Amino acid sequence: MLDVKLLLFIIAGFFWGGLTAPVSIRLAGLYGIIDVPDARKIHKGKVPRGAGLGLWAGYLLMAVVMSEETPALKFIATGATLVFLCGYLDDMCSLSPYLRLVLHIIASSMVVLPLNLNMLASAIAILWIAGVTSAYNLIDGMNGLCISLFIASSIALFFLGRSYAGIYTGAMALGILCWNFPSAQTFLGDGGSTLLGYLFGSHFITIVLPSAGDSEFLRLIVLLVLFGGVPFIDTMTAFIRRMLTGKSPFYPDKKHLHHILISLTGSNVVTVTIMLSLHLFLLAYGLRIYFSAP
Repeated sequence: MLDVKLLLFIIAGFFWGGLTAPVSIRLAGLYGIIDVPDARKIHKGKVPRGAGLGLWAGYLLMAVVMSEETPALKFIATGATLVFLCGYLDDMCSLSPYLRLVLHIIASSMVVLPLNLNMLASAIAILWIAGVTSAYNLIDGMNGLCISLFIASSIALFFLGRSYAGIYTGAMALGILCWNFPSAQTFLGDGGSTLLGYLFGSHFITIVLPSAGDSEFLRLIVLLVLFGGVPFIDTMTAFIRRMLTGKSPFYPDKKHLHHILISLTGSNVVTVTIMLSLHLFLLAYGLRIYFSAP
């Protein structure tokens, strides 16, 4: 049976994302929010960034419309505003990664604390959301990669809990993807990539954590890793690798999975396809575990 509400959310989100992207490109040009190539970046030429502006505005609009139906949206939208503005400011003038982490933890707390979980579950949830927020930012090093992984994660959210908010945000990302892949007319910027990570992480936690029992701790950890997927695993690997070599976990390098794959394949499209396929596998396995009997 056709889900008319789902179809309307997809159409509205897609056109919102696609039509607001040119606005963000124009603003990026006016205010000098431009991504300039350097030694650790793959792209060539100057590219406007800040496409996350449309995502943020669209999410706030949706949260206002659906706040009575889904009360958690007001908490997520508040935290999303903090995350986006922090990232958007970072796009204009670089902020300390430690300051950003603190702000991400505060934003994550805005979502988790109203759930009234036990102390351990709350701590894990806050750190995981903050981690996924940073992970989507760090994985955003190639045209279409961060956005395509987020779209796949948004679809998984719908299967988890019929999250219309998640599918709407995924549709907005699909609209922006048309401007970002295979050739990029705009980038998400730190504001957009961190926003995507935060939104996915927050919606996942509000769906899964309240129904998780105290005896399912190990199962919960497995689900967090699987649904965090490629961005989460790649980021944790990068952090461990850097700390083992005596560097800050936030030290930038060109040793992420997408850097390795593009050096092997020489193709942006092939690299994104491989990483998206791996991410889909992890999400599918996570869904299987979630819906199986504990």
